[in-house]
Amino acid sequence: MILSISGVVLLGVIVFLFFRKDGLKLSHALVCALLGFYLAGTAIAPGIKAGGESLASLLSGIKL
Repeated sequence: MILSISGVVLLGVIVFLFFRKDGLKLSHALVCALLGFYLAGTAIAPGIKAGGESLASLLSGIKL
């Protein structure tokens, strides 16, 4: 649960930065959000979640 909350916060910050700095239109952000909601209700959602968890595990193993 903590991973998904931090992922949502991170993606929210990235969208906000795109909106403020790179000219992302509000309509584009809404379409992306709707796409995410619709993807969450499909059969591919577990695969997307597993891929995100795998990426987080990979990134957490990197020593700087």
